[in-house]
Amino acid sequence: MRKSLLTIVAALIAVAVTSSIALAAVNVKSFPKASFSGDTVTLTGGNFSGLGSVPAIATFQATAGVATYTCSNQGGNQAPGQNPVPAQPGPPSTADLGNADHNGRGTINNLSASVVAPPTPSAQTVGCGGGGSQNWTVTLNTLTATAAHLEITQAGTVVFCRNYTLGGPDIGTAC
Repeated sequence: MRKSLLTIVAALIAVAVTSSIALAAVNVKSFPKASFSGDTVTLTGGNFSGLGSVPAIATFQATAGVATYTCSNQGGNQAPGQNPVPAQPGPPSTADLGNADHNGRGTINNLSASVVAPPTPSAQTVGCGGGGSQNWTVTLNTLTATAAHLEITQAGTVVFCRNYTLGGPDIGTAC
């Protein structure tokens, strides 16, 4: 009985060790590259091997950005707001890398995510003239994504992670 119990425990440990080794054996053939355009960030070109047959899921989200506003007074005259406002993270985009059907090789073809404009801020928050006057109409002018985050998971475990920033390296940086 004791020998059987030790054999079972040893087998479970072996399975646990090989499972974690399999997940850690992901090879990056080419890093996914991010391009920023307005409120959207697009990933292209990620190519991975060593993923095995457990489906790998990429989750990509634009995590930060900036919104600028135009202020219009009651006479219809427009002036740019003086204070940019932080944009909100947009919804995540997901994609199956297709590794389960391709001998452990997976790719990210095109995966996009966008930031979302915050609820319309007050004239004072945007920095319209008049020391906080409420006689201004605030209109969204530009929305720019400035950061994004990518995670690739298998069975709930993160196997690859990158952060991207506007003006930073297009292959991002490790999380």
